[in-house]
Amino acid sequence: MTKKPEYIPARRKAAETETDLASRITRHLLDLLSHVPKTGEKRRDDTDTRVQALTKAASNKAALAAGALALPPGPLGWLTIVPELLAIWRIQAQLVADISGVYGVNARLNREQMMYCLFRHAAAQAVRDLVVRVGGRVIAQDVPIRVMERVAHAIGVRVTKRIVGGGISRWLPVIGAVGVGAYAWYDTRQVARTAIRLFGSGPSTVDALLDAMDAEDAVAEKQVALNEAVDETERTRRRA
Repeated sequence: MTKKPEYIPARRKAAETETDLASRITRHLLDLLSHVPKTGEKRRDDTDTRVQALTKAASNKAALAAGALALPPGPLGWLTIVPELLAIWRIQAQLVADISGVYGVNARLNREQMMYCLFRHAAAQAVRDLVVRVGGRVIAQDVPIRVMERVAHAIGVRVTKRIVGGGISRWLPVIGAVGVGAYAWYDTRQVARTAIRLFGSGPSTVDALLDAMDAEDAVAEKQVALNEAVDETERTRRRA
């Protein structure tokens, strides 16, 4: 009589913890920074116009990517978090490279400058060791890989806390997607601002461009506020 093989149940993978997610994000971030994107942008006379056009295109692209990946509701939505981050960071990294090209400094673009531009607005304390201030200018400095890893880890932890804190949007299809898309749009514009200040030739030549971006943001903020009011009305209706 043939003995039946013993049934061994498949081992279930434990749910990913907040620490695990932070570590995974950190690894992806370091991989992303290991390759600085190339750009076809060159120094030109209409710098302000070109930088605005690049920023607008990248912001819209990031918003679309984030909104689309945030559409799956419930647990499926959580699976799109890291791909969403990577997609947005790649768009933003290309924007930084393009802006550096417009200002004619792409040949000197390095990983420290890239990380500073991507996260200065969201994690100022984490990236403070990547730059030095010389006179009125902020200049990125070369740092050892262990410093890059420490900074990346700090960013990974910060990003993870934001994800966990705002995770409720993953359970609200469409409504959540609109909010995630709007955040990606603003986040990308903040990346552009940092790049403009870092690569531009000084406050006197970039203030007008930043003022113009402020005006555009003010208009967009009014629209976002209107959308949020509509979303709140919809949430109230669903709870009723």
